[in-house]
Amino acid sequence: MAATFRSGRFGSGRFSRGERSWVLYDVANSAYSLAVTTAVFPLFFKNEIAADVPGATSTAWLAFANSLFTLVVAVLATALGPAGDYEGRKKRFFASFFVVGVTATGAIAFAAAGRPLAALALYVISGIGFAGANVFYDAFLTDVSPPERMDRVSAAGYAWGYVGGSLPFVAALAVMAGLPRLGLTIDGSGMRIAFLIAAAWWLLFTVPLLRHVRQVHFLPVTGSGVMDTLRDGIRRVVNVVREIRRYRAVMLFLLAYFFYIDGVGTIIKLATAYGTDIGLSAQTVLVVLLAVQAVAFPCTLAYGKLAMRTSPRTMLLAGIGVYIVVTAAAFAIPRLPAAVQVPAFWGIALLVGTSQGGIQALSRSYYARLIPAESAAEFFGFYNIFGKFAAMLGPLLVGVFAQLTGDTSVGVLSLVVLFAIGGVLLLRVPATPEDAAIR
Repeated sequence: MAATFRSGRFGSGRFSRGERSWVLYDVANSAYSLAVTTAVFPLFFKNEIAADVPGATSTAWLAFANSLFTLVVAVLATALGPAGDYEGRKKRFFASFFVVGVTATGAIAFAAAGRPLAALALYVISGIGFAGANVFYDAFLTDVSPPERMDRVSAAGYAWGYVGGSLPFVAALAVMAGLPRLGLTIDGSGMRIAFLIAAAWWLLFTVPLLRHVRQVHFLPVTGSGVMDTLRDGIRRVVNVVREIRRYRAVMLFLLAYFFYIDGVGTIIKLATAYGTDIGLSAQTVLVVLLAVQAVAFPCTLAYGKLAMRTSPRTMLLAGIGVYIVVTAAAFAIPRLPAAVQVPAFWGIALLVGTSQGGIQALSRSYYARLIPAESAAEFFGFYNIFGKFAAMLGPLLVGVFAQLTGDTSVGVLSLVVLFAIGGVLLLRVPATPEDAAIR
């Protein structure tokens, strides 16, 4: 089926209502990405929930929790991704994971101090909801946008997502700033308000997608029940694996993505824990992360425009190069004089901001242009399987090395290898999706 796109102004360029609604979900779920995964939860967990646990150990527990929920989502995506390609199923699966994620995020606000396992359990459940919904959200890109616009639309999603993540984060900080007068502190009970704000924001800005985005490309339902659909979906996965030679460009890209996105995701998830471990205050880390959002907004839009002038692969390789520099520099920070460490952390964080949105946005849109639109959920299931298993490996490596050496930066150093392998594999992928004759 062919999509019909209606024009409307949104940011730079003309976007259809479906594209605008799709972009707004990046605004919605970015509140979770910043408040839960990246910023507040690691600090809340280390300073409030597990305050009596050594720093390297609590960082390792966070890393293991990240590995657990990414493993669960990878397994679920194997079965549910293909099932989402059938008529009317993509939005149902999306909505189910979304509800789980929002509910668990709000519940984190009520986690009890001194009970780290209970808090981590809520964190894992929220992560499953967040990542599971993203499988089907990403797959909707083929429904809302034609191939020639996907790089730009995907980049707009990530760029406006940084705004969407920053505004509720600033609101939470503003509320927390007034809480000391009530006997609460940013390092204690005051942090809980951020989870409630993130859940409310996520819920509010998901409404446009639920109302206006529809599944344009789909397969006809073949069975009478859900189990029939699941069984048929699993058969389709097996067939794709058997016929993998037909999708050589897709598989080469996924292998490259497996390695380089591992490093990207690990840095995002453990940045605040790492900053705390090298002695930075919670307030300093939060302000730095907010500055990163401001840098990432224009830089992500620039990645989308530059990809149209050069190629998506060129810009992905540029992003990998930036991350190799970032990872090596992060290893060096604890070995610098104490007076230099805070400015160095600022510099590295802002350098991350120049590329973290662009590399994720172009990975998503490049892949969407490689795959058949009517099987988008199935192929994005593979995309998320590779991404989630990769995201499990990176934190696991950091966690193991942090516990073995008592030094988080040693684990960070291993990420250089992952970026290098990803870059070498990406060089074997066609420069543009149109160069790959796989359709």
